[in-house]
Amino acid sequence: MNILEVNVLVLAYLGDGIYENYVRHFLVAKGFSNVNNLQEESIKYVSAKAQASFLKSLINNNFFNTDELSIIKRARNYKGSRHPKNCDIITYKHATSLEAVIGYLDLKGNNARIKCIMDTILGGKIC
Repeated sequence: MNILEVNVLVLAYLGDGIYENYVRHFLVAKGFSNVNNLQEESIKYVSAKAQASFLKSLINNNFFNTDELSIIKRARNYKGSRHPKNCDIITYKHATSLEAVIGYLDLKGNNARIKCIMDTILGGKIC
């Protein structure tokens, strides 16, 4: 399989699950033990608005390499027009782009880079 030919929405689908799993582990490790509190706190990380904000911050800090930026741009420019009712199309495309780059890295087997991205998002410090 040529990873560069995989549909960016498929990459985002894969990345979404990985991203959410990292966030869940992070919140449980922080000591959240009530499911309602976990859900409430997770929205600060998994909402489209939050993901778009994280992506923009990482881009502004020149965090991504050329290959990763290529995937991000492909996902952002994908011609789909569907998006959740609770956010605009631009925010949704940016969130999808973050998920797509994580899916891309997973298919490449680059778990260390995924961990670096997630540690930066969750810990607030660039690795």
